[in-house]
Order: sequence, then structure tokens, then C-alpha cells
Amino acid sequence: MAYSYRNDYPFSTYGENFFLTIQNIIIVFLIVLYAPRISNKARTLATTTIATTASLAALYAVPPSTLALLQMSTLPLSVFSKLPQIRQNARAQSTGQLSSVAVIAQIAGCLARLFTTATEVNDRIVSAGIAVALILNIVLGIQMYMYWPTKAEKAVFEMQPINGTRKTESAHPAVHEPATSSTWNQPSQPLQHRASTPPPPRAQRPSSGGKKWKRKVD
Repeated sequence: MAYSYRNDYPFSTYGENFFLTIQNIIIVFLIVLYAPRISNKARTLATTTIATTASLAALYAVPPSTLALLQMSTLPLSVFSKLPQIRQNARAQSTGQLSSVAVIAQIAGCLARLFTTATEVNDRIVSAGIAVALILNIVLGIQMYMYWPTKAEKAVFEMQPINGTRKTESAHPAVHEPATSSTWNQPSQPLQHRASTPPPPRAQRPSSGGKKWKRKVD
């Protein structure tokens, strides 16, 4: 952003970086604010504010040659920021929670910036940085297309946990076995205790002074 602003480039060529810079500064402050290991957050926030202000002032005060070197340093930074993600996707054969909408938006944004930069300023340093970002985003898009989950895989991942365990099913339809007597005897659901009234007391048999009563048998 500082490189384009100091070279009097049109705002359309670096406007995206302007808003991304504001977003990244806010994210840095949120990380400092919600970091659990920081004891004195007020002092850390003050130090972060001073460091951010000094960095922005330095970018507008350094000579143009130094600023051009800093702009060129964004090329390896772009590569090293995307390569770990690309390598992890290749190892896992999946893109995980990566949003397809975000990848497509990044590719479209890089194409638009590359076009505006080439037609309005024709700066090779800026164009090279955008071209590298475009290539890396295209690689992510290709991985997302290659590792897109099938319907069977989606069905497995979307199964909700039952009784603390996750239910898994194969991609092939289940074969229903014929029910046997042992199968019918097993309850499908856990038995529930039912509240019942106690049985009425039994009638007391009359005592006959030691005599035994005999039941008539037909």
C-alpha cells in the first residue's frame, strides 16, 4: 500500500491492500486482546499500538529504493504463506474447511488486480507479486476440485454421534439380514422402568387348628 501510494498510483490498483491492511491491524489487536498467556494486556496493547504506528511512519519515510526492496520481499512472503497449506492439502488428500467461495474470490480478485496494474501503472514488481498470488490461489483451486468429497464421503462425515460414538457407514448399501428368533427377542431400545401400583394383599387363609386343607381335583 505504501509503495503504491508513494508512487502516485491510482487507488484502484492498491485499494484492496488498503482495506486488507486495516483488517490485519484489527486482527493483530484482537489476538493480543484475547491471548490467554498475556498477563499485562494493557501494556501489550500500548506496545502494539506504538509498534504499528512506527511501522506505518517508517514505510512513508524510508527512501524509494528501500521501499522497492520491501515491495520485492512480498514475493517470498506470499510463497511461504501458501506453501504449507498446499503441502498439507496434498498430504491429507483433502482441503479441510477451506471455503470454495473464498478461493474463487481470491482468484477473481488477483485477476482483476493484475489487469488494472498492467493497464494503469505497468509496474513489474507489483505485477510479479500479484502473479505469484494468482498462481498459488489457482493451485488451491485445483486441489479443491481434485479433493472435492463425493456424496458417500459427505454422508459419512455428516453422521451425527450416537451415544458418544460416531456412526459410520460404507458407501455401499447395507444388506439386511433375515430376522431370527434371537433377533426378535433382543429389545431394540433400552428398557424403561414403569411406575406401577403394588399388588393387593393376599387374603389370609383361615387357620383350622393344625388341619390341612386339601384341594379338590376333578
